[in-house]
Amino acid sequence: MDNLSSYIDHTLLAATASETNIRKLCEEAWIHQFKAVCVAPTYVPYVVEMLEFCPVKIEIATVIGFPLGYSTTATKVSEAREALQFGASELDVVMNLSQFKSMAYLSIREELKQLADLAHEQNALLKVIIETASLDSFDLYTACEICAEAKADFVKTSTGFGPGGADVETVRKMRSILPAEVKIKASGGIKTYEQAVAMIEAGAERIGTSSGVAIVTRA
Repeated sequence: MDNLSSYIDHTLLAATASETNIRKLCEEAWIHQFKAVCVAPTYVPYVVEMLEFCPVKIEIATVIGFPLGYSTTATKVSEAREALQFGASELDVVMNLSQFKSMAYLSIREELKQLADLAHEQNALLKVIIETASLDSFDLYTACEICAEAKADFVKTSTGFGPGGADVETVRKMRSILPAEVKIKASGGIKTYEQAVAMIEAGAERIGTSSGVAIVTRA
């Protein structure tokens, strides 16, 4: 696949990631022309500075309510607003799985709608992480429906910190549930070229991975 780089969100969310690690991430994104870099909120201003003169547009993504998702709505909105002010152009928010398992679907939809509206006001995208490894078939359908109703731009499979990552069959199911305008980001455990291509063929339009360089160079 010749344009694989354009699908990749080059990601580094480890708690121990240093500024030197983030600089390397940005350099790799620049060299390989990845679609986005995804970093912790504290590093967004640094990444904006690092990529300021990049000749290719690289989106700056960060995470909200990460990795467990059970922050209050006010906290998530505050995180999102600050990230956008810092220069983030994409927000990867973790759905409140605790509320979801309690069937508080209206509360979740309202929270996600607030975040989607906030992002869209700033011409940014909202990706909702639903942690698919914790969902059964009914849950998956319901979570996708909620995200679509809230006007999320993407539904994302996993944080990479949960009980499991992305799998092809789940991505295929998500694509059958979601309307065409809502895209899918597959993330969690994607480390090889073959895995990435399989996810794209199943319907993913973004690949979240810390192995972007190895994937595009087939190392």
